Amino acid sequence: MFMKMTKKKMVNMDIREGNLLKIILKNENLNQRILAELCGYSLGTVNKLVGQLMKKELITEDLCVTQKGKELLNLNIPHNAVILAAGYGMRTVPLNMEVPKGLLEINGEPLIEHIINQLHNVGIYDISVIVGYMKEKYEYLIDEYNVELVVNPEYHTKNNLYSLSLAADKIFNTYIIPCDIWCTKNPFDHYELYSWYMVNDLVDDDSTVRINRKMELVNIEKGASGNGMIGISYLEGETAAIVRDRLNQYKDKPQYDACYWEAALFNKEKMVVYANVVSFTDVIEINTYEQLRDFDSNSNHLNNTAINVICDALCADSSEITDITVLKKGMTNRSFLFSCRGIKYIMRIPGEGTEQLINRREESDVYQVICNKGICDNIFYMNPENGYKITEFYESARVCDSGNMEDVEKCMSKLREFHANKYKVGHEFDLFKQIEFYETLWGGTSSVYRDYEETKISVFRLKAFVDKYCEQKILTHIDAVPDNFLFVTNSAGQEEIRLIDWEYAGMQDPHVDIAMFAIYSLYEREQVEKLIDAYFEQDCGITIRIKIYCYIAICGLLWSNWCEYKHKLGVEFGEYSLKQYRYAKEYYKIVQEELNKCGGILEET
Repeated sequence: MFMKMTKKKMVNMDIREGNLLKIILKNENLNQRILAELCGYSLGTVNKLVGQLMKKELITEDLCVTQKGKELLNLNIPHNAVILAAGYGMRTVPLNMEVPKGLLEINGEPLIEHIINQLHNVGIYDISVIVGYMKEKYEYLIDEYNVELVVNPEYHTKNNLYSLSLAADKIFNTYIIPCDIWCTKNPFDHYELYSWYMVNDLVDDDSTVRINRKMELVNIEKGASGNGMIGISYLEGETAAIVRDRLNQYKDKPQYDACYWEAALFNKEKMVVYANVVSFTDVIEINTYEQLRDFDSNSNHLNNTAINVICDALCADSSEITDITVLKKGMTNRSFLFSCRGIKYIMRIPGEGTEQLINRREESDVYQVICNKGICDNIFYMNPENGYKITEFYESARVCDSGNMEDVEKCMSKLREFHANKYKVGHEFDLFKQIEFYETLWGGTSSVYRDYEETKISVFRLKAFVDKYCEQKILTHIDAVPDNFLFVTNSAGQEEIRLIDWEYAGMQDPHVDIAMFAIYSLYEREQVEKLIDAYFEQDCGITIRIKIYCYIAICGLLWSNWCEYKHKLGVEFGEYSLKQYRYAKEYYKIVQEELNKCGGILEET
């Protein structure tokens, strides 16, 4: 039950009574049978509800809304709307590389404009749009629709609960709307009599709620199915106050960083709002390229660069590209999985700021040397200008578990085998020049670390030692981290290891690869020693061991600087970035200690 206050007294209403009251207000020449058709209730239920509304003096015998009924409805006029449009929309890859999901077009109209126009049709003009990713693309809405843009500067690390918290003070008689939906019927109204959350009538394995007999939305057991969650909601009165309070409580708590805003709707095992059930045909959520294609095969945004590359490279039609799925967001790239004529592939699209970090032509040169030698993944397409790449997808493949010594030993054996070939390319990866190059990408600002200059001086003192004891420079992977060792099963059913992601590869001391494996794995000293022993098969002299310690310090500072650049682009790596800086400082000390033991000193550079 929900209650509304009129000037005379409190009115208790069943939500079905409220739905019927709104229908009666909007239609003339009604009878109970027509009402049943319009609302979807049985004729018997409608007869009962009509009787209840008449008893409460909200409608007349000839099915017209009374003055008391109109006063009740006027107390519940929606005031405003908040549209959530800050996220990456990762599931829309590769579309999201060119346009934010709210601006995807259907029938020539962007999704967000369709929503705004439907809001205008019911008299709602106070509209706030929460933006983040590609926020500039939404700027035109200020002039064309007089909306307010609210910028979420933390869209890259926090989910839409934080986004909505930025507009918490606006929530009262308010619609909350995701930007990636297309409603074939206007879901908004001039009047709303209670708070609700919209779900559809489909069974959805990904849903966390189902409708009970009281039209409440209750939690479902893990593994069970529920009603499809649309994401549109209306919040009024006490419910709006509850949500406002929770958003303000949750927004600064790390445990809610990854939460959807719906977390603020739950009270124990159910939501604090009623269900608003619509047909699955009434609201379409555009989450993927294929959904957009299925709904509007002529959408302008289907003419996408990445899709066109796939079609050209595989001699395929866009209709043959299916099962597009975003892969885990990498440190440098965006990648997605897709199928074409029954075969699975991975497409890599370079990520933010990558053009500053990687020479794609040099990467292409590396692949020219190592392809078809059982070392790397199978390449079907690579563009040396923009870094787009299509590779074979290995079914049931896995990456190295750096905590499993058996895996580590196999990876070191593969690395040793690769180094033994002594491949050559025409470019070098100079560790010290790269450290300074990443500094230049900070835009003239200093390091976030207070003792950075001291640490840098210490690390650069290691240069003379590694130069002296570098026996040879050959093609080195540079990014030989556990995630880039792929365990695959070949056609004969045997396990093989393929090294992937050769973006940083170049001429260098091959022992750098050992150091890189260690620091990415966040190894402690004892694990580093075991790693070195695995590569050298227990036959590593003290000089080479100290040189690897040097590389751990050098590479720690290198990737710390890299992380600082990515941080300025809005990409955060948490413990990884802090640990890299610690490697630079701690392993410089370890080198000093080991040299003191054997009577050596670090020479000044």
